Amino acid sequence: MDNLIWIFVSALLINNFTLTYFLGICSFLGVTSKLVTALRLGLANIFVMVITAIWAWLLNTYVLTYAPYLRLISFIIVIASTVQLVEMVVKKLSPELYRALGIFLPLITTNCAILALALFATNKGYGLVEGIVYALGAGGGIALALVLMASIREETKLMDIPKVIEGTALSLIIAGILSMAFMGFAGMFSAS
Repeated sequence: MDNLIWIFVSALLINNFTLTYFLGICSFLGVTSKLVTALRLGLANIFVMVITAIWAWLLNTYVLTYAPYLRLISFIIVIASTVQLVEMVVKKLSPELYRALGIFLPLITTNCAILALALFATNKGYGLVEGIVYALGAGGGIALALVLMASIREETKLMDIPKVIEGTALSLIIAGILSMAFMGFAGMFSAS
């Protein structure tokens, strides 16, 4: 049980995919102008990561033991087909949710953090339960980063920001400060 908690906390805070490994930066910088949008994308990321972790474990355990050189292409196909399947099911069962998610689901297909999750989980030799916990932590970490960034960006709209750093420059400064803050968790937990 302690191992599962450590896997979750590590993926959520210490080894945050977005703020430590810099994965999923395009959605982190591009979709975080509104808090609601960032939250929806974060939740969609968590869902797709959990499904991907399950499929990656199944593929790696039962299929790719005989052809490990097909891991990368297999994981890409699994991610693309999972996102497509989820998109079709959501469109059929809940058109309101489909409209609310909009471009988010197709955007997740090209998110390198999803592929990194499948590769990292299988490289670390995680079993099914460990992989799902890792996916929940990693997805939660991405959602946390998106929500923090969106919250800060919404607050900066109310401030008097110098013209020189408005827009992308300010977003990169905020991202750098958030990244340093999250890297501090590594020192805090390794010292204890």
